[in-house]
Amino acid sequence: MLGKRILLIVGGGISAFKIPELIRALRREGAQVVPVLTRAGAEFVTPLTLSALSESPCHTELFDLTREAEMGHIQLSRAADLVVVAPATASLIAKMATGLADDLASTLLLATDKPVLVAPAMNVRMWQHAATQRNCDMLEADGIHFVGPTDGDMACGEFGPGRMAEPEAILAAIRQHLSPEAPLRLPPEAVVALPSRGPLSGRHIIVTSGPTHEPIDPVRYIANRSSGQQGTAIAAELRKLGARVSFVTGPAEVPPPEGVEVIAVTTAREMRDAVEAALPADAAVMAAAVADWRVSNASAQKIKKDGSGQFPVLEFAENPDILAWISKLAKDRPHLVVGFAAETDDVLHHAQQKRQRKGCDWIVANDVSPSTGIMGGHENAVILITAEGTESWPRLEKTEVARRLAERIANKMNNPAQTDESAEDDLPGDSV
Repeated sequence: MLGKRILLIVGGGISAFKIPELIRALRREGAQVVPVLTRAGAEFVTPLTLSALSESPCHTELFDLTREAEMGHIQLSRAADLVVVAPATASLIAKMATGLADDLASTLLLATDKPVLVAPAMNVRMWQHAATQRNCDMLEADGIHFVGPTDGDMACGEFGPGRMAEPEAILAAIRQHLSPEAPLRLPPEAVVALPSRGPLSGRHIIVTSGPTHEPIDPVRYIANRSSGQQGTAIAAELRKLGARVSFVTGPAEVPPPEGVEVIAVTTAREMRDAVEAALPADAAVMAAAVADWRVSNASAQKIKKDGSGQFPVLEFAENPDILAWISKLAKDRPHLVVGFAAETDDVLHHAQQKRQRKGCDWIVANDVSPSTGIMGGHENAVILITAEGTESWPRLEKTEVARRLAERIANKMNNPAQTDESAEDDLPGDSV
């Protein structure tokens, strides 16, 4: 971020008191910050504070004759690498959506040709109002980026979505826009701010992904051919729909998606502990290919050939059944538990039995026989099995399978009384 120039527009909300912390963090990373303060924003933080921390003049008025002789507001809007609006009030968002330019902040936003990142902050009812959501949809269609808001207590005493994302989350989003090639890695308290809008807004979903590695000795292990592509794609799609995602991943071949809480594990026991630590959750999608057994007598030292012709004896123990465990939790069981069944023969029969045996709500079954190329490949052909019946999806890219499944999850979470069978019209498939 060294040398990058950020135009920071501070709106009139109580969360403006967090902006000095954001400015300090940006300056520590070498960014230049040019603050713009609205009249309402000045009720919560002073121009002097922002100017002192940014080491740059704080702009407040559109008609500054000294600078307007050179059309200063135009230069100000285009000299930045990124424009950040935080807090972005309902009024500022409405001005942006309708193209209203009646003060310095709104004029800069209309005149800029640079990327814009918005951190909304307002009362929960204001955020949920159809007009605000419509305005946000318009801004997203125009290419405006959002970070937050999060759920929490409001200054007005209410609770719900509308709190401005924490400075750490805004900082991470700024980093991502200025250095898009860098992976986004956030701590849990920051990640919660990123997924903000969509049918899963306010929901927490756990997704497991990838294989597990069970050690034989320090350099050898038992594993499987899972690449982690499908679980990663599911986590990404759930995040797009607004969910806060705890992504528990084994040693996968693909990098984790952006904007999720990444919890890296190696063994099945570590994965089980990580899932338990991530509870409570509204839903759990157990897409990981967890090893059924581990070596109970794993060696602390590399096992060597001694020339005697004797083979090492490996003793096996059963790994925890994470899907059955979370499905049968008396306390903290997610409302929806989705399991996966990777089979090589009689796929439907084995998967139906697995759903009954494990106690999960849905099973996503697929044929992973070597001839299919599905395990480790980019495509998948699945059967979705629920209490109401089964549905076969055609062979699709794994990203498309993930999108369909995420939309089905959102539909179920928002219409809990609706049967899965009646939801099939949303995602057409061939009945089995």
